[in-house]
Amino acid sequence: MIRIGILGDIGSGKSFVAQSFGYPVFDADMEVSKLYRSDKKTFNKLRKVIPEHISSYPVDKKEITGAILAKKSNLKKIVKIIHLEVRKKMHFFLKKNKNKKIVILDIPLLLENKINIKNDILIFVYANKSVVKTRLHKRSNFNEKLMTKFRDIQLPLDYKKKKSKFTINNNFSKKSVKNKVKNILRKILDK
Repeated sequence: MIRIGILGDIGSGKSFVAQSFGYPVFDADMEVSKLYRSDKKTFNKLRKVIPEHISSYPVDKKEITGAILAKKSNLKKIVKIIHLEVRKKMHFFLKKNKNKKIVILDIPLLLENKINIKNDILIFVYANKSVVKTRLHKRSNFNEKLMTKFRDIQLPLDYKKKKSKFTINNNFSKKSVKNKVKNILRKILDK
């Protein structure tokens, strides 16, 4: 099984690129949303470490945002709990798809949480900063301070780009991205 990890900045279009491969995608953001919505165990763990912020089940994302903005250490506490669960979900995903030729890992903190393995093929998604900023501002849940906190716990983009075998310059044109993905797949599968 070939594991492809998608890296890039917040809002660079990583999820769209991941979906464009046409292979099973492990979407960590979606898994986190599911954990907040339907995992009582995660709720209890979060309430235990940040009781002043987590009060109701299912976990309200506004409470998570409030906790992160209130105290820097809260983000680390949340990430520690959530990524343990995300890692378990990823292992289940990999087991379920063990007979697939390729799987795609769309995990924002892939390198930071050392989820990748040596043989993973890393692809960096680059997008113009001003275009990314415009796209992020259009999101209904956009919060500049929150974005800064998340960027603070991430490795530098230059480092991620250097670690990657391929780079996709995302101009947010579906056709262009799909062509770039097709070319990368050809190079990976021709080996």
